[in-house]
Amino acid sequence: MKKYRDLAGDAGSGVARQLLDQTARLQARMAAVQHKVAILSGKGGVGKSALTSNLAAVLAGEGARVGVLDADLNGPSLAKMLGVRGAALRMGPAGVEPPEGPLGIKVFSMDLLLPRDEAPVRWDAPTERESYVWRGTVEAAALREFLSDTAWGPLDFLLLDLPPGTDRVSTLASLLPEVGAAVVVTIPTEVSHLTVKRSISMAKELWGPSALGVVENMAAYVCARCGGEGPLFRGPDSAAMARELGVAFLGRIPFEPRLAEAADRGVPYVMAEPETPAAAALRAVTAALRALVERRAALPAADGSVVG
Repeated sequence: MKKYRDLAGDAGSGVARQLLDQTARLQARMAAVQHKVAILSGKGGVGKSALTSNLAAVLAGEGARVGVLDADLNGPSLAKMLGVRGAALRMGPAGVEPPEGPLGIKVFSMDLLLPRDEAPVRWDAPTERESYVWRGTVEAAALREFLSDTAWGPLDFLLLDLPPGTDRVSTLASLLPEVGAAVVVTIPTEVSHLTVKRSISMAKELWGPSALGVVENMAAYVCARCGGEGPLFRGPDSAAMARELGVAFLGRIPFEPRLAEAADRGVPYVMAEPETPAAAALRAVTAALRALVERRAALPAADGSVVG
């Protein structure tokens, strides 16, 4: 019986050529995207996807061409938040046509490939350890296909909403060695800061500190009835953590119950409630992100090209 080391090349399977072709498509797609922005967190439940949908809406409202990729296979939510859940995917001459949400935001998510109200992905394997390895492999392959086979077209911003966890950062970096920015979302608790610091350390090694910005979500509670605002958590200061780690602090967003209600309706909060303190905070964070991306774009990449 032959073993893998006995086989020459890909043994005629064509896998190597397929990967080369896919890599070429990915590079061509991403060359038409001016700024790639990763949205990440160390743990779940910090409002990362809600932030992504609202950043996209603010940017699109300012006239930018925006795409959003929901890279969370097990918990995809952006199709729902941006009002395209259940939309039919069409194959065009350039690839899979992503449906358009509010303000022309192009959206692609695993949710669009699955029957509605069904669990997204099951990771069946003989052991839990093998299941974990298989899950990571499939996630990386799916992300590569989403980037390379979707007809994004020319974009000013492509926002990539990553699943929680430090390991996802290295997966994305293997596909996109340079990003315009990586936004790390946290809440003002010690538990969140503990895990977020690990993600920041990993991202700094891969993209450098100039690419990173921290956003503190759920920073305060805003009373929907009276408009008053008060602390939601009496926890550590995220701005101080960002200074300690040598990365930018992009701002704070208060907790607003109506933000979740807007997401359930498929309407970005900044469009549904534009005059609220939380909407103003989201616009300020978007402006800080733009400034971070522009500073990053002015820096030369390792190969002398422009950072994306």
